[in-house]
Amino acid sequence: MELTVLLPTYNEREALELVAGRLEAASRAWESEILVVDDSSPDGTGAWVRGRNGTGGWRLLERPARSGLASAVLDGFRLARGDVIAVMDADGSHPPESLAALVDPIRRGQAEMTVGSRHIPGGSDLGLQGTRRFISGAAALLARPVARTTDPMSGFFAVDRRILGRAPLTPVGYKIGLEVLVKCRPRPVLEVPFRFAPRIAGESKLGGIEILHYVRHLLRLYRWKLVGSHRASSTR
Repeated sequence: MELTVLLPTYNEREALELVAGRLEAASRAWESEILVVDDSSPDGTGAWVRGRNGTGGWRLLERPARSGLASAVLDGFRLARGDVIAVMDADGSHPPESLAALVDPIRRGQAEMTVGSRHIPGGSDLGLQGTRRFISGAAALLARPVARTTDPMSGFFAVDRRILGRAPLTPVGYKIGLEVLVKCRPRPVLEVPFRFAPRIAGESKLGGIEILHYVRHLLRLYRWKLVGSHRASSTR
């Protein structure tokens, strides 16, 4: 299979109902599947996806309640059938129409990973307001020394699945894309502009616990980067 579109979800039924047609249309260009990894959402997200089995290539992996976004993506990586895996939010903030720009460079061998960026020409972050925008900006500044992209916090990205075996992925929190950038060392990485839209339904899951998880995750990645650089230099 050429492509897996991977959607980690929790209470996203309303948004999925609104964005489903766009997702199906955008993924139709490839032999593809839409894999939803749902943490037993009480709003019936899993039941809605099960109702679409056999329609538009939808699949469901249902997990215990609130198991976490990063582990949802890791479980999705293991279950995905596609040679390219595209990860995106299910709330409409990541436009399905930008999938081709993420997927095609990997299929053509021009990149091992593509990252949707809000901070290069053609991108925007109108979907972030107030405190969320400040937190995102501060978190990105802290991450840039270990991941030299304009938008290291992006949750909208695609990877050649073969790079995922280069290192053990053990993220803490919700920034799995940052984990892949640092540990799997994709070369080259291509940034693709996209317009981060306001969510069409649901509520943000960002809170104090997620921020603490991010800080822990980042400290671990700094440590990984330092140890990795030391090992590389010691073998020369």
